[in-house]
Order: sequence, then C-alpha cells, then structure tokens
Amino acid sequence: MNKTILITGLIIGLLAVILGAFGAHGLKRVIGPEEINTFETGIKYQMYHALFLILLSMLPDVTNGTRNIVFYLVVVGLILFSGSIYFLATNALTSFNFKKIGFITPIGGTLLIAGWGYLAFSVLTKK
Repeated sequence: MNKTILITGLIIGLLAVILGAFGAHGLKRVIGPEEINTFETGIKYQMYHALFLILLSMLPDVTNGTRNIVFYLVVVGLILFSGSIYFLATNALTSFNFKKIGFITPIGGTLLIAGWGYLAFSVLTKK
C-alpha cells in the first residue's frame, strides 16, 4: 500500500502542476481574477496534500491501518474539496450551475482535516 500511496501522491502533484499551468496560461483569458484566485486555492491544497501523501508513504512508525484510513480520507477529501473548487471557479464556462453542488467543498475540507487529525491522534497515542 505504501507504493500505492506514493504513486497517488506523485500523480496528484503532477496534476496540480498541470492544472496550475492551465490556470495561469489558459484560464486567465476566459475567467476573472477572483475566479483565478479561487482556482489557485484548489491547486494549493492539491499540492499540499500530494506532498502529505508522499510523506505518509514514507513514515516508518505508522501502522498500515492508520496509513490506509488517512490515505482514503485525503484522496476523497481532495476530490470533493479541490475538485469542487475547480468547477466553481470555472462555473461561467459551462451551462451547469456548479454553485448547486458547492456544499461538497466543506465536506471535502472536513475529510482533509480528518485525515490530518487521524494521523496526529495515531502518532500521539502510539506506545
């Protein structure tokens, strides 16, 4: 599972760089500065959590059970959080109103917090 977590972190990081370049060069012509700022927030959190997953894959004293729980919390959280932010930032470019699904952003954020919290709790209570 460590290799899966590592590869997932690397792919998420790669996608963050690609999306960042797309936002900086492609989207600036078609959406406003506020939407670009929102899009960049999604990219920042995606990259932070890509690095977190890479680190998680290498932590020696974390059990596989804890590692798996944190991994799934972070991946699902990122999909909901950053994914919804990308759609909300580019809402004007589509016919679907993504503001209707904006409620999933804080759910994703909560899952990201839960991943960090679960890892912290696991480390603090390990004997």
